[in-house]
Amino acid sequence: MSDFSSTHSMGDLHIPDVDGSPGPQRSGSRTGAGLRFTLLGPVRAWLDGAELNLGSPQQRATLAILLLHEGTQVTLEELIDTIWGDDPPRSAVSTLRTYISRLRRVLHPVAIHSTWGGYTLRTEPGELDLTLFRERVARARTARHNGEPAAAAVLLRDALALWEGRPLAGVPGAYADARRMRLVELRLDATEERLDIDLELGRDIESITELSAMVAEHPLRERPRELLMLALYRSGRQADALALFRQGRRLLVGELGIDPGPGLQRMHRRILDADPLLLGPSGHRPPPAPPRWTPAQLPPDLPDFSGRAVALQELSDALTRPDEVPVVGVIGLGGVGKTALAIHAAHAVRQAFPDGQVYADLEAMGEPSDPSTVLAVFLRAYGVLKEEMPDTLYERATLWRTILAGRRVLIVLDNVRDSAQIRESLPATPGCAVVITGRQAMLDLPGVRWHTLGSFSPDEALALLERVAGADRVRAEPQAARRLVAACFFMPLPIRLAGARLTTRPGWTVAAAERHLRDEMRRLTGRHTDCPAAEAPLALGYRQLDEAQARAFRLVALAEGPDVSVSAAAAILDLPVEQARSLLESLVDVHLMEVCGSGRYSYHDVVKPYARRRAMLDDGPAACQAAISRLIDFHMRAADLSRGAGLPGLDGEHTDPLADLLLLSHAIGR
Repeated sequence: MSDFSSTHSMGDLHIPDVDGSPGPQRSGSRTGAGLRFTLLGPVRAWLDGAELNLGSPQQRATLAILLLHEGTQVTLEELIDTIWGDDPPRSAVSTLRTYISRLRRVLHPVAIHSTWGGYTLRTEPGELDLTLFRERVARARTARHNGEPAAAAVLLRDALALWEGRPLAGVPGAYADARRMRLVELRLDATEERLDIDLELGRDIESITELSAMVAEHPLRERPRELLMLALYRSGRQADALALFRQGRRLLVGELGIDPGPGLQRMHRRILDADPLLLGPSGHRPPPAPPRWTPAQLPPDLPDFSGRAVALQELSDALTRPDEVPVVGVIGLGGVGKTALAIHAAHAVRQAFPDGQVYADLEAMGEPSDPSTVLAVFLRAYGVLKEEMPDTLYERATLWRTILAGRRVLIVLDNVRDSAQIRESLPATPGCAVVITGRQAMLDLPGVRWHTLGSFSPDEALALLERVAGADRVRAEPQAARRLVAACFFMPLPIRLAGARLTTRPGWTVAAAERHLRDEMRRLTGRHTDCPAAEAPLALGYRQLDEAQARAFRLVALAEGPDVSVSAAAAILDLPVEQARSLLESLVDVHLMEVCGSGRYSYHDVVKPYARRRAMLDDGPAACQAAISRLIDFHMRAADLSRGAGLPGLDGEHTDPLADLLLLSHAIGR
């Protein structure tokens, strides 16, 4: 399918986009899309063999930065700093959001996800050359560790074949230069390792030419010199090997003021001593020593845990299935009791996992938590020493799965924000089980059984309050107790906090606690507490918006239908298209809107009614009606263009302005 330019074409007829921007590049599911990205050379992207236009060098740099983070979050500040350095333009934020929006359209169906304060780009297996390179290198090291050097050499050759010259070619800036140096270092490390294996396999004479070129290109790098000395010695060229050492020592002393390192000096001594072991294959590094203890990292169970009998039974049954790797996820609003249920269930089944239980609270590890850090915590629990800890995420993941193979280990991953944080922590072989908690389902994780946790029933809520605050005290004021748990929205965390407050204030009645709680909620939301529970965090998020963002949040919600185009939003706001796009992207960043397709945005079902009410309260009926009138004018212009061309409505919008007027007027209660 050819790309759309600034016009849609039908035969000889050209109809301009209302917003003047490119239309959708393609549609459909990502499944089966032949996508490929390269960083180990020029930064490029292909779909089904056709190269995609990635735009300006700065936009290409934006994509490169997202890809280099391999599914982890890149903050807005990091992107601005890496693209423009110490002197960003005043329009850096809006320009960057424009880059992101354009890349979303070009790369669709690949999703650039907005996270709290930044963005993530997740690729699938086989799509990114850097990921393939790391995977093949990790598999090669595993093969070598398992006594298969020939297989390791093949994997390393395949990994190095992915390189197409200078990495990140075409990407400007100091950040790209620094990452380029690190990528080159990865290539040199892999090349050295492959040459080391070649010598292990007896390919001494064949390796001399390549090693000589490598030493000439990197004269201060000691490992290639050490390997070349060994190859020369094994080929009967002892004098050349010793001369190579002397040359290296002169260079190191003269240019860096240091002596050769231990490896080079050891090779020199062994050649002088004619060590017979130099003529034979090198040994293999032993596997990590078994841990001196069985990890038992679960936090303490709650002594007053109550309710959730059905959910607890479902989790226990799922975690103890013997024929697979069960992964269960507990999702729901904050304060609904996800962690408490997960920990309680983990304690209930811990005897089924005699090889250990490991736990990580990803929220407590910092924002955002690094998957490498999570793996390091788990690996240390199983005896991997600091000096043995692999450097890269893929090496750590490979070692972690190797350790888990044949063991029964329970893994609890608490407060997970997105799948990139935990994907590499998941086991690959039966025997282990995983519990995940988070706010929303991570549908890109295959095979997870998701359990949505809602609020308590009124009786469950009262039972928890009795266990925390004391049954006699609660039963003495049954009506006040019911009002108190209702004010807590029947959610475990606020009920537990309210009960704890009662225990520390023996002079309070339950009715007094309920009044205090409602006063606090009124201050939090600016409304009476008859509002839905979800509106308290919405009110907090809304108050953090600047004036332009808040106006866009309110008025765009007046549009009917499940989503809205950028051009329609621009009409509602009476702003240029790119400025409207930047505002919509900023609302996506803080999770008050969602990207639902190429150039279209939507609200969550709970968010849209709140935004409309805020529009009536903060903007007033006159401003709302003016926004609706601008939207109707936009629809009429689009309808005129479409009818003139004999086509259906532009951008998928309604072309009947009277129908829109009726819908919109009804929505705001006119």
